[in-house]
Amino acid sequence: MGIVAGLDSSPDFTRIVVCDTDSGAVLRQGYAPHPVDTPDGGGSRPSDVDPQAWLLSLGEAAGGGLLEGVQAIGVSAQQNAVVPLDAQGNTVRPAMVGGDKRAQVAAADLVDALGGREAWAQAVGCVPQAAQPVTKLRWMAKTEPENAVRAAVLMQAHDWLVWQLLGRPVRRTTDRGGASGTGYWSAAVGAYRSDLVELALGHQAMLPEVIGPAEAAGTTPEGLLISAGTGETMAAAFGLGIGLGDAVVSLGASGSVMAVHPEALVDSSGMITSLADATGMHLPVVTTLNAVRTLRGAAELLGVPDLEGLSDLAMKSTPGSHGLVLLPYLEGERTPSLPHTAGTLTGLRRESMKPEHLARAAFEGMLCGLADALDVLRGRGVEVRRIFLLGAAAELPAVQAAAPMLFGAQVVVPQPADYAAIGAARQAAWALGVSQGTLDPHTPPVWQGAAAQVLEPGEELAVGQAVRQQFVSVREQTHPGAFRS
Repeated sequence: MGIVAGLDSSPDFTRIVVCDTDSGAVLRQGYAPHPVDTPDGGGSRPSDVDPQAWLLSLGEAAGGGLLEGVQAIGVSAQQNAVVPLDAQGNTVRPAMVGGDKRAQVAAADLVDALGGREAWAQAVGCVPQAAQPVTKLRWMAKTEPENAVRAAVLMQAHDWLVWQLLGRPVRRTTDRGGASGTGYWSAAVGAYRSDLVELALGHQAMLPEVIGPAEAAGTTPEGLLISAGTGETMAAAFGLGIGLGDAVVSLGASGSVMAVHPEALVDSSGMITSLADATGMHLPVVTTLNAVRTLRGAAELLGVPDLEGLSDLAMKSTPGSHGLVLLPYLEGERTPSLPHTAGTLTGLRRESMKPEHLARAAFEGMLCGLADALDVLRGRGVEVRRIFLLGAAAELPAVQAAAPMLFGAQVVVPQPADYAAIGAARQAAWALGVSQGTLDPHTPPVWQGAAAQVLEPGEELAVGQAVRQQFVSVREQTHPGAFRS
């Protein structure tokens, strides 16, 4: 009947998809990198970014009449990017983005200032980390006090982009998903903790109004409806179409496990970050510091040129890696909380000291670490029947062979696609349908599911359980009680 657009403003680029409102089929798409100068000439990503760069790449990605005929737009954007504005709506300083290591001391300060990890978990469902907006506010208050005093309005990337698209209206909005990652909004009670903003920044600031998943943020002068928008994680979950009983395991250098749950989880150990999703449900997340970096380390150690080669080598071994067990805590670990530990390789015997067994142990160690993270959620009553496996490493044969048996569930490997942008478009279709009276504000539009490979544990389930038990035994022996909060 119509077309909608979803745009995803990631740390490096803007991607736009234009979708059929009824089916979700992607009709056309645009892409443009952010024009961001990195201070070291292109090495690491900057921690400070002028948000105008996001608008410039948005304009470029939308060029060539891409948005012609579009009736509504949804915005997804990188999480943890804080845009502090003065009372006139101008940026006080560049946006603070990404996993900002400058703020590690500020995170520890905040934890102490409120009375410990449990106090934070009770207050907002998460313990401050260096990347989080609340921590960046504390860093700004300590190191840039003049900027902190001028910060009158606090926005995140997707809030700011929605506000710009609407022509900078007086009303500023956000959604539950984006708000839940700030460290000053509680998913459990659905309200801001302005006292925590004051604790971090030194004074109160104006915060965007949190609107419902199917509500519109507004309409442009040209009559284009703009939906609430959300963070990238929530948009990708919505684009994948995950629901109750589903979990998503993301394989990056580090790993994350999230699942849909009907209620917010309070976790005093700090292992679970209690986020809200883009539908009105909750999205508890558990992260591990070591995922694909474990594979890259093993490949370097074995002199294998790439991860495909490591996978081929691992496939020459068998489940259990001839008794080799790798605890993959190469960067320390967050789940379990072992920040200062190192990795451990056990089970060395003459017959197990072969490259293929070490390669297999690296894959099993990585996946067992993520299975530990899954078990943290399962232990809190989160139902996991189906697991979506994301990231380039999900395509590796060794991952696909081991994941279903080690996770003990059906594993779905979706084809690569712009799921955050698709989720943003789906949100736009929902808001449009509600505004027209054709959709229920509590029931999102049903779009075609992601094209995917489906892998079952089948007869390998018992073997996988034995390998998991071998890993757990070594972990308990090496780090006794690591999972007791």
